[in-house]
Amino acid sequence: MVSRWLRTPGALCSHFRVCHANIVGLRYLLWPPLSLQAAYTAAIRDERKTHPMAYSGKFTAGDRVQLTDAKRRHFTITLEPGASFFTHKGEIKHDDIIGQDEGTVVDSTAGGQYLCFRHLLVDHVLSMPRGAAVIYPKDAAQILVEGDFFPGATVLEAGAGSGAMSMWLLRAVGSTGKLISYEIREDHLAYAEQNVSEYMGGHPENWDLRLGDLKDVRKEDVGEVDRVLLDMLEPWEMLDTVKDILIPGGVFMTYVATVPQLMKVMEGIRETGCFTEPKAWESLVREWKVEGLATRPEHRMNAHTAFLILARRLADGVTAPRPQRRARR
Repeated sequence: MVSRWLRTPGALCSHFRVCHANIVGLRYLLWPPLSLQAAYTAAIRDERKTHPMAYSGKFTAGDRVQLTDAKRRHFTITLEPGASFFTHKGEIKHDDIIGQDEGTVVDSTAGGQYLCFRHLLVDHVLSMPRGAAVIYPKDAAQILVEGDFFPGATVLEAGAGSGAMSMWLLRAVGSTGKLISYEIREDHLAYAEQNVSEYMGGHPENWDLRLGDLKDVRKEDVGEVDRVLLDMLEPWEMLDTVKDILIPGGVFMTYVATVPQLMKVMEGIRETGCFTEPKAWESLVREWKVEGLATRPEHRMNAHTAFLILARRLADGVTAPRPQRRARR
């Protein structure tokens, strides 16, 4: 039985992910033994290395596809010839999807209809395995725009986590840029490597993923960089390192979750004396339901996830003018 599952890793995934039991009103997800999980993960990883996902065109084997039902519930599958995905509304054969255009509707054996699209990067980020919490898309967008991450830039990030922000940064710097990612935990590093390689069809050549503490990094280890992004518990401990490696005019950004962290980073940046006056903000995103006269904001929203902090590196030996409040009229 194990060998049959390994020949169709997509079927193995779907079999266990849709096996649910309601016990005393609680919903339990039944997972396979750890050995089978490892075998499935290895099979998918090997398949993705040889069949990187296309970004457009007809569906092909190896594509990650998001199925959406009439109630807007999402199911993610990896296409494989001969495999099947089982839902509460019956079986969906992968062969019915392979060769079709995106935006196709596929029917299950019990009459369910599912809309098929390839994973966008945002879909991958929100559904991929995680070792650490990811930077959510609303914050990633702010980081990329406010930090002005450009093609060809050399970027250092510390706190690679599960690799979500690494993928956004790799896209931003392009093939001519370089991303250096530090992660202090080996288990998180493995998640980042797996998630990035799975989506991009292998380890990007311009991605330097390192296990280590940024506090121990010196300028000769990384050279000069154009941008620095920190996502960690105590970023104020890394300010001397950031000062040494960031070029004059370079952008320094930090992502922190709590008010005490925010205060310590802001004060630390000011005390260093090598940066402009830091700016801090958060982003709140709320969807709207638009159905004729029943137009209103959704009851649930993506509110606070973290604070973003931005400052720019001053030239050596320069002291910025002291900020003053605007005079009131």
